[in-house]
Amino acid sequence: MPEANPHILIVDDDAGVRDLLRECLEPEGFGIAEAANSREMFDVLRTSKIDLITLDLMLKGENGLTITKDLREDFDTPIVMITGRGDTIDRVVGLEVGADDYIAKPFHPREVVARIRAVLRRHVPRASAAPSAGETLAFDGMRLDIGRRELRDRSEALIDLTTAEFNLLETFARRPQRVLSRDALMDLLKGHDWTPLDRSLDALVSRLRRKLGDDSEKPTLIKTVRGVGYSFAPAVDVL
Repeated sequence: MPEANPHILIVDDDAGVRDLLRECLEPEGFGIAEAANSREMFDVLRTSKIDLITLDLMLKGENGLTITKDLREDFDTPIVMITGRGDTIDRVVGLEVGADDYIAKPFHPREVVARIRAVLRRHVPRASAAPSAGETLAFDGMRLDIGRRELRDRSEALIDLTTAEFNLLETFARRPQRVLSRDALMDLLKGHDWTPLDRSLDALVSRLRRKLGDDSEKPTLIKTVRGVGYSFAPAVDVL
């Protein structure tokens, strides 16, 4: 869980937007750091404890989606994209490459605060997950350790999952061979923010399939039920 006063890194090449976000967040008790580009962002991340990043998708001369992919190679820090581009496809792609939420400009300060708090509440840093001899769910040669929040493949190698991916997999694994509608999944995944006609759930399923090695064209683990939702196909044993 984040500290009592979480530290937010605002990454935006517009000083006015950085000032606006600082004015939104500092009165709510957040510590603030700023960066105008990806180089400054990585400098801050390597030298400071940051609990969440707000990232402009359209940094001058840079691509926010590429930056997000690079971030996910080394950091588990939650990412909230804040951008002027509000198209659904941009939001879906952003979530696919590892962002945790997405807010389009112009934004309301209270929405920014609410969404950041929601992302922080549901984020569980992998490095701080306490060892536990708790429940483990086994399926298709893989093991999902609920206490450690770890997934291991058939060779015992650790599969790196984001908080949202882990929560979705646990939701599926606790309800194997049942058809779950998209609405039911969104309701079960408490703490995640969804909107009507939101395709971010589908993007999350796509990301999880890739992590599991499940063929997106002919999936055998997470099957699509046309017009309804999804079904987790393998049998699950509780260890």
